[in-house]
Amino acid sequence: MASATSRLGARLLRGRLCRPCIPLARPANGSTAASRWYSKASGVPSELAETGIISPLKTYNVTKADAKPVLSDHHEMSFDDKKVLIPWEEGKTSHFQHIWLRDHCQCSECRHPETKQRLLNTFSIPKSVMPEALTPSEEGLTIKWKNGHESSFSWRWLHLHSYSPRLERYFSPQFQLWGSEIRESPPEVEYESVMASDKGVAQWVAKIYKYGFCYVNGIPVTPEATEKLIERIAFIRPTHYGGFWDFTADLSKKDTAYTNLALGVHTDTTYFSEPAGLQMFHLLEHHSGSGGESILVDGFRAAKLLREEDPKAYKTLSNVRIPAHASGNEDSSIQPYAPFPVLNHHPVNGELYQIRWNNDDRGTMDRWDDLDEVENFYEAIRVWNSILTREGTEYLEQLKPGRAVIFDNWRVLHGRTKFTGVRRMCGAYINMDDYKSRLRTLCSNRKDLLRSL
Repeated sequence: MASATSRLGARLLRGRLCRPCIPLARPANGSTAASRWYSKASGVPSELAETGIISPLKTYNVTKADAKPVLSDHHEMSFDDKKVLIPWEEGKTSHFQHIWLRDHCQCSECRHPETKQRLLNTFSIPKSVMPEALTPSEEGLTIKWKNGHESSFSWRWLHLHSYSPRLERYFSPQFQLWGSEIRESPPEVEYESVMASDKGVAQWVAKIYKYGFCYVNGIPVTPEATEKLIERIAFIRPTHYGGFWDFTADLSKKDTAYTNLALGVHTDTTYFSEPAGLQMFHLLEHHSGSGGESILVDGFRAAKLLREEDPKAYKTLSNVRIPAHASGNEDSSIQPYAPFPVLNHHPVNGELYQIRWNNDDRGTMDRWDDLDEVENFYEAIRVWNSILTREGTEYLEQLKPGRAVIFDNWRVLHGRTKFTGVRRMCGAYINMDDYKSRLRTLCSNRKDLLRSL
């Protein structure tokens, strides 16, 4: 490294300009804190703190691996003709290539201060781009490039976006898994609170995130009020069913949801390339009959049980791709661009992020690797179904006018018992990305959100 270090880098090393000591304030107990470069953590908005749910930007358990952006006391910051090296107290050294740092400049000339979009012409950056000077400070690092441009990066931003090595670790998302016992204390909010302020919406979406579903009490028993309620999260996603639905069991749409038949638990819109994110149901009326209890199942809990009890079945349902379609209406035959498995995992961190299961909408499966895969699949879905329907897994609740339920369609499976009489229901879908956007903006500190981009 020494031979590759630039003359400026050598001066930095010789002069020890890379790490002036800035002491922390004296702790209340009277002890003296060690000198550190540090960045204060931003607070969590009160709207989120009141729910007891951590920020969706920090959806992982805090452990020692979540080291703060503190520079090492024992190693020096340096750079060579290709990269800047930043040693951290946690024992790791981040390698940031010059072209990457120049491309990610945060100044107003390179990144629009309002839209947060890149203004810099990436392709104008010379292949041999090099710093002219490095200036560290308490807040972060300023780089003066040879063309005179300056880029500043906070230590916290550099630590967060370190890519060689990645400084993040694998942790479990902060979901509350549940079974039928959730009936004792289900998540709920009040309509007036949600409609009155964004604080109420923050509490609502945070509960949806944590539990996968939430009730809303005190809704005026009208489709208009229900539509305004769901639009507090985001705009409604239109489908071949329309935008906002107001329906009875009249088969006006050729789907068994428009009948009085019992429906096994499932996720909706498995036949879309991207299934609906959130789904709301509000029972407006039910008279001259009985039945029609709603059934909810925590799909993430069910998948956890499947993985523990039958790893082979879990693997099968994570790999075998299932065709799906919606072809009951004469004017449509909706199919995803490719078949998807039941259990879908994040391509980067491996987390289970989506359940796609609707046996009724399953198409013809005629693409198999071998005959054994057919047998394995039918055995796997048999085990899966037994977990979904076992005692302690299904949560049954009779919906009532004035009390709506909204749930994460990528996590929570739903169904109903058969019913008699006249039953009128309304509701709608919301895109997952729009819901997650609302969750982030309401339940995260704005500075942390922008820093994560």
